[in-house]
Amino acid sequence: MKKLTLLFAAAALLIFNAANACTNFIVTKGASTDGSVMVSYAADSHSLYGALYHVPAGLFPKTAMLPIYDWDSGRFLTYIPQVGQTYSTIGNMNEYSVIISETTYGGRKELADKTGLIDYGSLIYVTLQRAQSAREAIGIIADLANTYGYASSGESFTIADTEEVWIMELIGKGFKDNGKGKNLNKGIVWVARRVPDGYVSAHANQARITTFPLNDPENCLYAKDVISFARKMGYFEGKDEEFSFSDAYAPADFGALRGCEARVWSFFRTVADGMDRYEDYAMGHNPKNKMPLWVKPRTKVSPKTVFDCMRDHYEGTKMDMTTDLGAGGHNCPYRWRPMDFEVDGKKYVNERATATQQTGFWFVAQARPYVEKDQGILWFGVDDAATSCLTPIYCSSNEVPQCLSLNNGSMLEYSDTSMFWLFNRVTNFAYMRYDLISADIRKVTDLWENSNFEEVKKIDAEAAKLTGAERKNFLSKYSVRKAQDLFTRWSKLNNYLLMKYIDGNVKSENGDVLDYLDKDSSVAHWVNNGHNVNVPGKIQFPGYNEKWQRAVAADNGEVLEVKTW
Repeated sequence: MKKLTLLFAAAALLIFNAANACTNFIVTKGASTDGSVMVSYAADSHSLYGALYHVPAGLFPKTAMLPIYDWDSGRFLTYIPQVGQTYSTIGNMNEYSVIISETTYGGRKELADKTGLIDYGSLIYVTLQRAQSAREAIGIIADLANTYGYASSGESFTIADTEEVWIMELIGKGFKDNGKGKNLNKGIVWVARRVPDGYVSAHANQARITTFPLNDPENCLYAKDVISFARKMGYFEGKDEEFSFSDAYAPADFGALRGCEARVWSFFRTVADGMDRYEDYAMGHNPKNKMPLWVKPRTKVSPKTVFDCMRDHYEGTKMDMTTDLGAGGHNCPYRWRPMDFEVDGKKYVNERATATQQTGFWFVAQARPYVEKDQGILWFGVDDAATSCLTPIYCSSNEVPQCLSLNNGSMLEYSDTSMFWLFNRVTNFAYMRYDLISADIRKVTDLWENSNFEEVKKIDAEAAKLTGAERKNFLSKYSVRKAQDLFTRWSKLNNYLLMKYIDGNVKSENGDVLDYLDKDSSVAHWVNNGHNVNVPGKIQFPGYNEKWQRAVAADNGEVLEVKTW
């Protein structure tokens, strides 16, 4: 017992510093092309190390205690009684295909509880070890927060299993001293809504549940005091049926719409019709034109579509991050922080799209009702979603690939065998000439992900012939091997990109990046000068895009203009 308790404690210390800048896209089984429930998540933070977390299943005596650490800071909070049996977890999924992800919305600051003893990260990972279904998980989260006091700000959770998916939004009730340092308001107010089958939903750091049915426990669950507490605090005065959770506990401002709801809108716009009418809401110009909590997609949504929606930079919209001057001379869709800047007394925003440079890890989880529950898949990746790749990790995996291990590097310790550091090396190079380099990366990504969809079908068929531990070991070994294969392939991609784009030049080649990755010798891939196979020929100098050239000419044309005489 002591060994397992210490193992969990060590993991908790290593996975702190998740950010309140995350994104969840949700697809119900009736809205997906393959009948799976899908949940995406980007854990975005400037200090979060991208790794894959695993806690094995366990059996514990009645005296066992579990340490709780705050996920964002690593601060020890308390011990809570351990349950007799826990389930294996890999990332944000457990062996029963229960998925829990989150986005932080903050909400009213006065509702923070300084005496709370369980934070949002612990609610996720402790609940995953204890729940066999989404509904059970909702009850566990509420019970834990009410029993020990909630140590975080407002959260939106996505909670899913093979049959259904829920959005649960919660917030603390502040601190009211009983005269002895104890909190009379300990616990949370919350509401959970089931996303109707056949629909998609999303949340991205802004509470999205407004009004909700008060007598429909099949589709809506909530704290008994969620409305009365709002009345008590002066947040709401109307009829019960008019009560809006988000308006009461997390009223939105410009930043909430432009930096948060805009990401939801862009996803909805990609998969559903009629979303352009909410453009002014997403841009923060018309808060009254609120989007619905969920929408029906125009066609069923494939896993690959969800993958690619996580790579979005508002392309094709007024907020397209690749087209304005801020994108530089090579259409880079990133704006370094802070989130805004000021010129001549006016404030302007640096867009915050779904794909962002400071992602620690991201995933698209699939709970699949047509296979055994231990065959759910966590498609897992690290770093910026737009220039990284997802690899399949089965939810019953009992081993973590070395390249994704918590013990392999950190934000303050470089490791040349770490997937996180390898992907960051490639991605940060791509930011230099994004229009050219990202296109090569995308070819590799698309081939890898599409081929793995087909391969997983064969693995599922093989797994169907196995049972129990034999099946779990088979799926675990496959997951580890695929992750290490991706690491090897990305290492070769890193070499290719450096050779092709070194010093701002572009080498001519025989074929493209996919041809290079399949060749044993790199020398034959490149066009040489016709005299020496080791000397490049036909080197290209693409320069900068026209918008950038015009901006430079307007800024310093008098100095740079070429004179003729």
